[in-house]
Amino acid sequence: MQVRPRIFAAVLISVSIAPLAQADQLADIKAKGELVCGVLGTDEPNSFVDPKSREIIGYEVDLCQAVAKKIGVKPVIKQLAVAARIPELQQGRVDILAASLTHNKEREALVDFSISTFITGQKVLVKKSSGIKEVAQLAGKKVLTVKGGTQEPNIRRAVPSVEVVTYETTVQAYLALQQGKGIGYVDDEASLLNNFAKLGAAQKDYAVLPQSISTEALALGIRKGETGVKKVVDSVLRDLEKSGDGAKLFVKWYGPKTNLKFDKRTFKFDSDKITS
Repeated sequence: MQVRPRIFAAVLISVSIAPLAQADQLADIKAKGELVCGVLGTDEPNSFVDPKSREIIGYEVDLCQAVAKKIGVKPVIKQLAVAARIPELQQGRVDILAASLTHNKEREALVDFSISTFITGQKVLVKKSSGIKEVAQLAGKKVLTVKGGTQEPNIRRAVPSVEVVTYETTVQAYLALQQGKGIGYVDDEASLLNNFAKLGAAQKDYAVLPQSISTEALALGIRKGETGVKKVVDSVLRDLEKSGDGAKLFVKWYGPKTNLKFDKRTFKFDSDKITS
């Protein structure tokens, strides 16, 4: 089909200027003077509400603040539901995700990731009265977890016949376990152990199953194709590692003096790790 010269010229111009029209998110962040970080606010110690100040604090909040400082802007913390994390990032309502986000191949089609910020397993907390001693015994049983995370597909993969009930937040799912709405609760090991520590005397009624159902590589989420933002974020993480501040953050939020009482850090801010 013959194309009229004027129309053809217009097509060429539109194609040639299309890359120029693409927004530079890093420039936008600098222009508005703030970095909006999407966090969960319900996943201690990654991000949770400080009972004293009523502000959201935590390991991932500190990482977000470090990125904002590097860019030279104000950090703004925005609380999100687990299932809303990626849509909020894609739609530009947050600039980055610091929200216990697992880096896996499926999500790579939707968002980009920083180098890994934490490596954790996923485990199951059960009521001892259930008699459950290992993950395989959850077959046909009801377990509870958060909606929109990797916990549900991972427990289904480990125990195909398990019955899974999901809740909007981990807090709701964990409370449901205590209310007897299921016999097990699935979460990232760090968060699960933190909740288990808070049971106090009631710990005697619960047990953490020894087997991990998966190993999760967490990272900061970045809008797809925003290479400038990713370069800055990765640079901040590598600088934290080099200075020793990355290790200090781990001790601050996960170390021996916390509920988790992890005695050592088994990862570094140095590479992309993908959860299989």
